[in-house]
Amino acid sequence: MTETSYPPRHVAIIMDGNGRWAKKRGLPRLAGHNAGGDNIRPVVKSFADSGVKYLTLYMFSTENWNRPRIEVTGLLSLLARKIDRETRAFHQENIRLVHLGRLDRLSQILRKKVQAAVDLTKDNSGLTLCLAFDYGGRDEIVQAAKCVASAGIPCDNIDESVLGRYLYLPDIPDPDLVIRTGGESRLSNFLLWQAAYSELYFTPVLWPDFGRTDIDEALSEYERRQRRFGRL
Repeated sequence: MTETSYPPRHVAIIMDGNGRWAKKRGLPRLAGHNAGGDNIRPVVKSFADSGVKYLTLYMFSTENWNRPRIEVTGLLSLLARKIDRETRAFHQENIRLVHLGRLDRLSQILRKKVQAAVDLTKDNSGLTLCLAFDYGGRDEIVQAAKCVASAGIPCDNIDESVLGRYLYLPDIPDPDLVIRTGGESRLSNFLLWQAAYSELYFTPVLWPDFGRTDIDEALSEYERRQRRFGRL
């Protein structure tokens, strides 16, 4: 039996429930996304205070481009505003920001904002906040396979460690705990490679309402788990 180290080094969150949060209040969906965006900084602080070193947030998936155009446009505008407003605050809190996913489908202005946030915080030594935007687990594996092929690595030399080096963030440890808010119980194409042995925690709490008490409950549940990684 393998003991579970506590606190988890890396927590990843599928931030679900913004639209339903807005609907319950008779508000447009983008109001829910805005409320969800406002919840990011207090959640990050809570995990940092708990000793978590890496936090990954699933903000926009490769499939989200298929949503109605008005919602996609609103989400992209919201990201641009949040970057402008939050980056300096995160920098002052010694948090390092990294992007997880594709940048080529974002506008040039938005790409520059994302890169500027990464560059500003790259030397910070506190919690590393990975922002998964235009990210999909299958797409990441496909892109890694293309890079391996382009590198001309012989087939017999390809193993998990080789392919892993070509993932988006090879230096970030795999998540110990994956949390999904909003009541659904699926991964939705999130960190499919990295979450192979992650502990999964599903909560009905909608993302804008996900706070310190909910975080403590998730971490307490994780502490009770026994991680075996295929061993007895």
